[in-house]
Amino acid sequence: GLVLGIYSSEKDEGAAQLTSAGDAFDRLVSGKLRELLPICGPPLKKGKTRIFHGLHQDFPSVVVVGLGKKNAGINDQENWNEGKENIRAAVAVGCRQLQDLEIPCVEVDPCGDAQAAAEGAVLGLHEYNELKQKKKPVVTPQLHGSAGSEAWQKGVTYAEGQNLARYLMEAPANYITPIKFAEHIEQKLRGFSNVKVHIRPESWIATQQMGAFLSVAKGSAEPPVFLEIHYLGGADTNDSPLVFVGKGVTFDSGGISLKPSSGMDAMRADMGGAATVCSAIVTAAALHLPLNIIGLAPLCENMPSGKANKPGDVVRAKNGKTIQVDNTDAEGRLLLADALCYAHSFNARAIVNAATLTGAMDVALGSAATGVFTNSSWLWTHLYEASVVTGDRVWRMPLFDHYTKQVTDCPLADLSNIGKYSRAGGACTAAAFLKEFVTASHWAHLDIAGVMANKDEVPYLRKGMAGRPTRTLVEFAARLSQDSH
Repeated sequence: GLVLGIYSSEKDEGAAQLTSAGDAFDRLVSGKLRELLPICGPPLKKGKTRIFHGLHQDFPSVVVVGLGKKNAGINDQENWNEGKENIRAAVAVGCRQLQDLEIPCVEVDPCGDAQAAAEGAVLGLHEYNELKQKKKPVVTPQLHGSAGSEAWQKGVTYAEGQNLARYLMEAPANYITPIKFAEHIEQKLRGFSNVKVHIRPESWIATQQMGAFLSVAKGSAEPPVFLEIHYLGGADTNDSPLVFVGKGVTFDSGGISLKPSSGMDAMRADMGGAATVCSAIVTAAALHLPLNIIGLAPLCENMPSGKANKPGDVVRAKNGKTIQVDNTDAEGRLLLADALCYAHSFNARAIVNAATLTGAMDVALGSAATGVFTNSSWLWTHLYEASVVTGDRVWRMPLFDHYTKQVTDCPLADLSNIGKYSRAGGACTAAAFLKEFVTASHWAHLDIAGVMANKDEVPYLRKGMAGRPTRTLVEFAARLSQDSH
């Protein structure tokens, strides 16, 4: 099979314009493609397809897909590169159409941006069907032609990183327990000589005095694990690392403050923060990025039991601060509090944490963008610029003292784990809580609750767990490795 792109005409009348790969193919079939396109129906709109059979013996099926306007670039209103997004969406829909025809090998027109085309193909075809007997046919997308093979390979690597995060998030919680999560990541990194993986047991967590993390874990029969990854890609292994921290709650029942049962199954993906940061490090290693990265993932389940945290309990974090647990379903910030304290022991260039932290984030931004709370405009700029390229957007949120007061005004302890006005500004009070465990001058908290799953909003992702914003984290790390900050 072959996927070819076609641009919309600039004016309503003019003939649509094929890409250079489309032109070359048209010459190969003596102009038949150009001849057939206008006869088959109206001009192809963005993301719409037309399929031709029997044009060429090497490609019994050819899908032509609309790319939108030719010189679409960065759209300031949308905060992304529209041209790249159009390519990702178009290639994904073309590849899926050929998959439905059970064509095992698909060549893809680079459409002027081979990396975006590869991302569209590899992300668009991914589906979690490990546990089904009836699976969709496996399709291997390849670059059509020889131009841009390096960019294509980079796109494949970026997309496979996001697909790894999707796999971990989508898998049932009885398949991805804390220890199995850690082992899966360790196995992915086994082939790299410059990566060390430490799977820290409960006894180690206790010696580190991570009382907040342990208090969440103790409600479950599954023992907690603290996953620590060191990727030493920098020219000097002693250079200050970028530290990624990810919330790893492999199942979140809410604990004693039990969640409603409808939709609770989706809480198998409450380790989305850990999944995205660990997948980003796997991708950085595959790309041989020239910088040092440390990944930290506190992994556990949040379950109701006779041993679980009770509302009103007070626990002590690694830095000595006491926390009143007013709602046991605000558990992610307890894990992160201890992990952030530990992150400060690495003399980090920057600390970036990711977490499916609050339903309030989903209410605020929906699935359009990841909310970013940061104390560093330098860090914000890098994250923002990376997200314009990947199309997996970020949006800056406030870290005002206004919110800090709402978590520090607490009857029994230094902090309460929920804001005193309960639901108001929930994503902001959660960020303010985390800020109490940060002294680093470059720190960002990514609340990814709104981008956790995809229904149909991102056209090149199927329905299910999204693995966002893995590619933005990778692109951010790649830019940081070039920046001599």
